[in-house]
Amino acid sequence: MIRTVRRFDFNESLIHPFYPRVGDPFKRSHVVTQLNAYREKYTDASKYKGGKQAGQRQKAIDKAQLLSMMENDEPLEGNDDQRELIDDREYDSIASSAMHVTKRITNIHNVAILQPYVKWGPRKSATSPELLLQEAEALVRSLPKWTIEFSLKIPVDTLDKKHLFGSGKLEELKAVISARQETGTPLTCVFISKGTLSFTQKQTLEQEFRLPVMDRYSVVVQILRLHAVSMEAKLQVALAELPYIWSQVKDQEGSSKGSGRIFLSDSQRQMLQLRERKLRNELTMIRSHRELLRNRRRQKNFPIVAVVGYTNAGKTSLIKALTEEQSLQPRDQLFATLDVTAHAGLLPCKLQVLYMDTVGFMADIPTGLIECFVATLEDAMLADVIVHVQDMAHENYKEQRAHVERTLASLMRNGERSLTPERIINVGNKIDLVPGESSMRLTDGEEEPSTVDRLHLVSSRTLHGMGSLLQEIERRVLRVTDRQRMVVRVPMGGQEVAWLYKNAAVTETAADPNNAERLLVNLVITEAKLQQFRHLFIRNRGER
Repeated sequence: MIRTVRRFDFNESLIHPFYPRVGDPFKRSHVVTQLNAYREKYTDASKYKGGKQAGQRQKAIDKAQLLSMMENDEPLEGNDDQRELIDDREYDSIASSAMHVTKRITNIHNVAILQPYVKWGPRKSATSPELLLQEAEALVRSLPKWTIEFSLKIPVDTLDKKHLFGSGKLEELKAVISARQETGTPLTCVFISKGTLSFTQKQTLEQEFRLPVMDRYSVVVQILRLHAVSMEAKLQVALAELPYIWSQVKDQEGSSKGSGRIFLSDSQRQMLQLRERKLRNELTMIRSHRELLRNRRRQKNFPIVAVVGYTNAGKTSLIKALTEEQSLQPRDQLFATLDVTAHAGLLPCKLQVLYMDTVGFMADIPTGLIECFVATLEDAMLADVIVHVQDMAHENYKEQRAHVERTLASLMRNGERSLTPERIINVGNKIDLVPGESSMRLTDGEEEPSTVDRLHLVSSRTLHGMGSLLQEIERRVLRVTDRQRMVVRVPMGGQEVAWLYKNAAVTETAADPNNAERLLVNLVITEAKLQQFRHLFIRNRGER
């Protein structure tokens, strides 16, 4: 007999630590130790001959397989060819000349930030100049030993002028920088917060200011260089640098002056072309490796929940709150996460899921930089459910949300899965930092019925709203993956119990109060497995 559970009481105590992330050697060894312990404990099949005991053995083996999957889900450590691509001194000198980036920061940088913004017209940004400047300052603060000496907002008619600024404004800026150089802390760099400066713009400004000039692209690349730990992340950053260098070379060749800081010999051009081919080949191999991992997850039928959002929106903090994985250490930095990492957790119904932490998004970043991380973002695009985390404490969270939605839609345009509203859960994080928090709770309180478009207000720090969010994640996962909660009554100690432990998520078992020979099994099962169970046991029993 099979009946559907119509009511399920959520218990906050079901949120508990599961398995640690394996992001460093210490945590990796901890996972391997757990994995070996499970294998050793449950290898002797003679101890578990059938029925419930066999089912418990299978459930433990499934946990060990999930541990093994997390262990193998780590980014590849790299081979000699990959390390040679990263440690290339000839290339480093070209990149330093074109972008003013380094592998490590050893000296203190005193930076002046200039934020140009279009005053009116179709190219006027939807984000206010004040918020644009705040984001530029956050980028600089993400770099160690970089300090902001001063920052200015500068209105312009267009961002495409040869000198970017008008002659009068340029003289005014030169006077400000010159005065600071004479009386204050000497500046070492000027950061123009524009996506990409043309070679002519950069060359002209460097000559006028007599200082190195960096744009948004090169500052982000410097941040990525410092935060890239795995070989996969380093290769992606290395590939992201090349479009910028080629664009600077192309702009220089098309300029009237025809000379400047960047000069490439024929051998250096060939070196860059060969480097790009090698990087793409290596990343193709990594992409194939990720595809194998995704296939393994599909075979094991673990639901995947991707956590995406604007950079520094609190994605890692949210995963830590959902899984109570104490080894996770979120950082208050832009682009703190560059690698996709898997984190196991339990839903209220005790179904095992994998949460995928992903690289953050950011506005005004050229597409060439984002395209290099497409292989990483594929895990999000192919996930069963996508949790879109938004920083409610940020003044510009609505525009940040729109930017992430536009980027995801463009990435999924030619993907295997469409971006349907049913797959997306919008989460407003950091609610504890929002003034008037209580009124927001009243508007979007936990008592409100769940809808596809609802914004779930939570705090990863205080854990407010986590119970409601877990219930919503469970509801979406069950619907998208065609699973349902059931109670199945089966013979005590029969083959049915072992089969259910192997092919479904058994959450609880109890003796049938009306029949001592029967067992009530609470479980979560897919429609396909349910039909298979009926075929194997119910129909055949009826025929006998």
